[in-house]
Amino acid sequence: MATRHGIDLDKARALHARETADFLASRPRSLSLAQRADEHLLFGVPLHWMDDWPTPASLYLAEACGARLTDVDGHVYADFCLGDTGAMFGHSPAPVAEAIARESARGMTAMLPGEDALWVAGELARRFGLPVWQFALSASDANRFAIRWARAATGRDALLVFNGCYHGTVDDVFVDLVDGAAVPRASLLGQVYDVTEHSRVVEFNDLAALESALADGCVACVLAEPAMTNIGMVLPDPGYWEQAQDIIRRHGSLLLLDETHTISCGPGGYGAAHGLRPDMLVLGKPLAGGLPAAAYGFSAELAARAQQAKRAAPPGHSGIGTTLSASRLACAAMRANLAEVMTEDNYRIMFERAGQLAKGLRELFARFALPWCVTQLGARCEFQFAAKPPRNGSEAGAAQDEELERCIHLYLLNRGLLITPFHNMLLLSPHATEGDARRLLEAFGEWLEGVAA
Repeated sequence: MATRHGIDLDKARALHARETADFLASRPRSLSLAQRADEHLLFGVPLHWMDDWPTPASLYLAEACGARLTDVDGHVYADFCLGDTGAMFGHSPAPVAEAIARESARGMTAMLPGEDALWVAGELARRFGLPVWQFALSASDANRFAIRWARAATGRDALLVFNGCYHGTVDDVFVDLVDGAAVPRASLLGQVYDVTEHSRVVEFNDLAALESALADGCVACVLAEPAMTNIGMVLPDPGYWEQAQDIIRRHGSLLLLDETHTISCGPGGYGAAHGLRPDMLVLGKPLAGGLPAAAYGFSAELAARAQQAKRAAPPGHSGIGTTLSASRLACAAMRANLAEVMTEDNYRIMFERAGQLAKGLRELFARFALPWCVTQLGARCEFQFAAKPPRNGSEAGAAQDEELERCIHLYLLNRGLLITPFHNMLLLSPHATEGDARRLLEAFGEWLEGVAA
C-alpha cells in the first residue's frame, strides 16, 4: 500500500477517478461550453490560470450572490474561495451593487477626480494610519507603482522579498531561494533579463538573513505580506516584525506591506491589528467589492520624498499609473464597500465562522490521526500537510501536495463546496453559515473515511 501524508494513495486515486466521471456526467452544459471555448480562448479559458481548478473541464458560472455560486447546470455551491479574496465580503454586496448601478449612468471614467476619491483616501488614512494615497486597477499594479516610488525616493535600485512570496504579476518578485542563492522563478514566462540583478530573496522569519541582505545599503524597499498567504499560510514568529522593522529602518530601506490577502485580519489589516508601521501599504482585490480597484498609501515623510522626486524629474510619463485608475465607478464602489460592507460587525461574524471551521478541521484531523496542521488568519484559515505550521516559504512549499489537493477539492466541489484551487485556503464571508461549515466538515470526513491509511 502506497501512502503519503497519512493517505492511502491507491484508494484516493480510485475515488478521484469516480469523482471525475461524476463531474463530467452531471455538468453537460459546462462541458459543452468548455468545448466551445477551445476555439477562441487560449487554454480554453479567459485567463490561463482559470485552468488550474481541480476539474476535468472548466466549471461555468451562471450567477453568484453572498456566499453562494450557481453553475450553468444549476448546481449550487457554498463558496469558501470567494474569488480568491476578490469577493471576501460576499458576491455583489448590495451597497456596492447599488452604487455601481447609480454611478454607471453618471459617467464611468473621465480621468478627472471626484469627491468619492477624497472620501476613500480619508477613510483609508483612518484605517491604515498612512495619510497619503494613490489608486490603481489591481494590487499587481499598486505593488509595481509603489516599488517605482520607493526606488525614486531612495535612489536605490534593489528590492527584497521573501521566498515563496506572491505579489501579483510584478516581474521583480519572481525570485526563489535555491541552495542559499537567489534564482529567477522557473515558471516565469517570457522574461528577458535576470530579475536577480535587482531583486533579493530571503526566508520569512529569518532575522539574520534579513540583516545580511540589507547590510550594503542598496535595497530600496522590503516588499512583504505581514503573514505569507500564497504558498500556504506562514505566520510571523512572535516578535519577528518588531525586530524586522528595526533592521529595515536601520539600513535605510523602506517597508512596503501588501495587505491584499491579510485584510482578512480586520478593517485595517494585519498591520493595524498588530501595530506595524509600514512606509507604504498596498490593498487590492476586495477593496471595491469585486470591481477591479486597488490603493497604495504613503507615510507623510515618504510622500514628501516621492513628490520631490517627481518634481525634480524631467517632464513626461513617469511609468506610474493607468488611464482607468481611480475611475468614477471604482471610487464609488470603494466608498460603498468601505462605508457599509467592510465593517467591524461583518468582521466579527467572519472571525467567528472561521474560528469554528478551524476548530472543526483540527478535530477532524485528530480523529484520523493525520499529521496535518490548521492555521487561522482572521477570516481565513488553511490546512497544510505538515505536523507543525511552516515558518517559511521553503517549509510551506515542502508541505504542498498537488495530487492530494486536487482529490480533496474535486470531492468537495462535487458535493457543493468550493475552496480555493491553488492551495487549501478557506475564506469565510459574512454570508457563510454554521451549516456551510458543518457540511464541509462532514464531506471532508467522508473523504477521509474512504482514503485514510
